[in-house]
Amino acid sequence: MAEVATSATSEQLLVVIDHVARRSDGESVRIAKDVLSAGASMKVCLPEGPDEFARALARRGSRRPVVVGDDRALIRAVSLLHRHRELAGCALSVVPVGGVLSLASSLGVPTGTVAAARAVLDGVERRMDLMVDDSDGVVLGALRIPPLSPFPAAEDESSQTEDPEAAGHAWLRTCQSLVRTLVPAGRPSRLTASPEPGPSRLRVEVDGETLVDLNQPVEAVSVAPGPAGIASVEVRPVSVGAEASPLLAEGRTVTVSGAHFRYRADTVVSGPVRTRTWRVREGAWGLTVPAVS
Repeated sequence: MAEVATSATSEQLLVVIDHVARRSDGESVRIAKDVLSAGASMKVCLPEGPDEFARALARRGSRRPVVVGDDRALIRAVSLLHRHRELAGCALSVVPVGGVLSLASSLGVPTGTVAAARAVLDGVERRMDLMVDDSDGVVLGALRIPPLSPFPAAEDESSQTEDPEAAGHAWLRTCQSLVRTLVPAGRPSRLTASPEPGPSRLRVEVDGETLVDLNQPVEAVSVAPGPAGIASVEVRPVSVGAEASPLLAEGRTVTVSGAHFRYRADTVVSGPVRTRTWRVREGAWGLTVPAVS
């Protein structure tokens, strides 16, 4: 892990530049460094992977951490600080660089490199809610449970999944396609006997009250930040004839259980699990955003 020290004013920054950002958009990384170095004293860390990324944050001392990277780098930083119980006393800053920046944008961070770097220097800390699950995982923005499927859904940022089985699933799909071209018509193939996507049967509880039970198939479940300290929950039941109205609720604790299911928290697909509980922690972490004039 390379480290480069520079000096400008009395403010101390630790600028952690994610390796994916360096490789995907070196020009934006250079611009971010130039803007930040002109306004603050900073140490630049160039981690080559998640372990070095974690060590850089752990050794920040009194410096304010600034992450240069995409949504996954931001999620990684918040997860690490949460794991070490350091979110309360740490205001995090981010300069979005990379291909997936929708989460940072939704949180109020400019996606333009110059504007984001200036916000790091001149912005204000905004305390934000955090959803924490019973495995100590975190959700910064939205949570979604898609329909039951043999593979993770291939949409949005599904290529960003950290599910270790994803590569194997892609390989299996390739094999299925190949077998279909080789097996004579009318002769079944074992590899093609995968279950089709379909509705899920899940129990969704909000603050201990059942919103939907296992006897009602659902198309999707979504959980998003609501008013301070509250999550907004939407369950879409399977339509029979006329379109079914979504079931809505708000609460601080959301539990989903039933058949094995996968879920997308921000840009990361996790699971399968049989049950998971998320709790909202009000104002649990701070992010630097542009000051409102």
